[in-house]
Amino acid sequence: MSSPVIAWVYLFIAGLFEVGWAIGLKYTDGFTRLWPTVFTAASMVISVILLGLALKTLPVGTGYAVWTGIGTVGTAILGIVLFGDPATVARLGAIAMIVAGIIGLKVL
Repeated sequence: MSSPVIAWVYLFIAGLFEVGWAIGLKYTDGFTRLWPTVFTAASMVISVILLGLALKTLPVGTGYAVWTGIGTVGTAILGIVLFGDPATVARLGAIAMIVAGIIGLKVL
């Protein structure tokens, strides 16, 4: 069992890799492009391994919710920046609520 600080670091990095594979899916062009597909698959594996390591210490509900929250927020923001997804007030407000939920799960 690792320390709680290390577990949170693993979880944060796992969330970043989740963003990587979610965004990577767009670049695979339906898994027809080799290197984007390799990057995406590697990101998936790394993300899940790090999540598993974090969950050795953290509660599963908290860990999974934070992991998906990081992935959701990161992917939504990069969708806006990279792909021109709409940045409406409602969408940004929803992202802010997800961030608040992540912070709440970490703090409580």
